[in-house]
Amino acid sequence: MLSTLNLSVFGTFHTLLALVAVAAGIIDLSRRGEIGSGTRPGLTYILFTAATAITGLFIFRHGGFGAPHMLAIATLAVLAVAWAAERRARAATGLSRYVAVLGYSLTLFFHLIPGLTETGTRVPLGSPAFSGPEDPMLKALVGAGFLVYLAGAAVQAARIRRTRREVAPA
Repeated sequence: MLSTLNLSVFGTFHTLLALVAVAAGIIDLSRRGEIGSGTRPGLTYILFTAATAITGLFIFRHGGFGAPHMLAIATLAVLAVAWAAERRARAATGLSRYVAVLGYSLTLFFHLIPGLTETGTRVPLGSPAFSGPEDPMLKALVGAGFLVYLAGAAVQAARIRRTRREVAPA
């Protein structure tokens, strides 16, 4: 099966890390409306997303250093900023809270890009859904995913704003 999908053992390991991360992120997001290190699914998401990004730096399926590697670096940077902001935002108020919540959600969107690209260029076997990373349909789906992220980010920001009003002294 792995050879049929053109996945190495390392690539399979990387993919499994990503699948665990995405599942944990979706669980935390659906339960609490956000991803954060204070829950088991949230912490699992953060750690497995970092591991996915790090292992992704060692995969060169499309040649040398390229867009997937830049996305991995961007993911690690956003995770670091969100993690630092979360540590600072324990009181559920201030800009740090927005940075943490929206940053972690942004990294979930980042998972969508290689997930769609790598799956869609391999499946269905023999006639993949996308011709490659530049396929217009793939770009449209990633664009739609970004719109979903923006809508979700607006909902999260409104919830934080509501919480800030409830916490603020009268």
